[in-house]
Amino acid sequence: MAVVRDLRVLLRFQGFRRLLAVRLLSQGADGVFQVALAAYVVFSPERQTSAAAIASAMAILLLPYSAVGPFAGVLLDRWRRRQVFLYGNLLRALMASVTALLILVRVPDWLLFVAALCVTGVNRFVLAGLSAALPRVVDAERLVIANSLSPTAGTLAATAGGGLAFVVRLAVSDSDAAVVLVGAALYLCAALSALRIAKELLGPERAWEHPRLSTALSGTVADLVAGVRHLAAPARRDAAWALTGMFLMRFCYGGMLVMLLMLCRYHLTSTTDEGLALLGLVLGASGAGFFAAAVLTPWAAGRWGPGRWIVTCAAAAAVLEPALGLPFATGPLLAGAFVLGLSTQGAKISTDTIVQASVEDDFRGRIFSVYDVLFNVAFVGAAAVAALVLPPDGRSVTLVVTIAVIYGAVAVAMARFERQ
Repeated sequence: MAVVRDLRVLLRFQGFRRLLAVRLLSQGADGVFQVALAAYVVFSPERQTSAAAIASAMAILLLPYSAVGPFAGVLLDRWRRRQVFLYGNLLRALMASVTALLILVRVPDWLLFVAALCVTGVNRFVLAGLSAALPRVVDAERLVIANSLSPTAGTLAATAGGGLAFVVRLAVSDSDAAVVLVGAALYLCAALSALRIAKELLGPERAWEHPRLSTALSGTVADLVAGVRHLAAPARRDAAWALTGMFLMRFCYGGMLVMLLMLCRYHLTSTTDEGLALLGLVLGASGAGFFAAAVLTPWAAGRWGPGRWIVTCAAAAAVLEPALGLPFATGPLLAGAFVLGLSTQGAKISTDTIVQASVEDDFRGRIFSVYDVLFNVAFVGAAAVAALVLPPDGRSVTLVVTIAVIYGAVAVAMARFERQ
């Protein structure tokens, strides 16, 4: 099998193996933490969750750190990335433990969100750093393959972490606090795994060994302007177009996810436990789509180019999502989740590759942090739109058709750019 052969080739690179271990443990912990939070906020029997409540929770958790994201990029271009993985995961382990305690004592929701905010905020550094560090551990010839397998393996780890969260929750009498503690243990393992990587290996080249925070932040505006100019240069137009297309596809993903949450909670099941179990199946189907993208993307991007593969993914989603989503039935929606995972991850792998190949190493931290901010803003924006459109049971023809039109627009715009 080609994907197995490609993985064997990449695993010969010691740096790649160790960076992959950090990614798997970090994103596995993310999956555990996110499912625990979703179960507590959305699927608690005593709560009557609405699309507006889901959108508000997403905004509280994501938007404040979208403002912090550019600062994360500047620091990633100044600090040793290995140190970011070490101390970032240690901090997340501590804050996840605090979150578990807050769940046990049943504090007000706003205080719980503040604690969760700290965990997800550090995530901005870790995920952007993982993407920025990848070209440091593989050669240029294998960068597309690495971008197919490494982020996809991380996404599958997050899916597996979500599955582990379901198992722990069932085994420990629906205890969301116990699930969060499992996530904290995985964050700690990720921090210890980072110690196996040489401090200088992941760059950047001009990293400061002991930079003062005030000094680093004082140059943020100038550094961000330099990063935007670097991305806007004619030689990097393909990266700018790919990021724009990925922003819109992420918007579509966010809108569909909120709709699926509401359908699982109210339309397709009669109890919260059934709704949570169905959500697990939906996430599993989406994870299978991520895996399929990892298998198909290296071949497709190699044959047609990453840009044309983004066109194909967007066009397929434009056609298949309404066909599978409009019946609002369990089987077609599971198939739709698979298509959503395949198209989104296939486009993301291609976008990552285009950006990494176009952007110089000293700018990658900034660009990938901005990339991360675009992801969050698109996701929260989609949740806000869904809150306005979705009825209480989650069935909305308008939302499904609107998302299909956006996918189609991305396919057409990217196809025109590729022809030019």
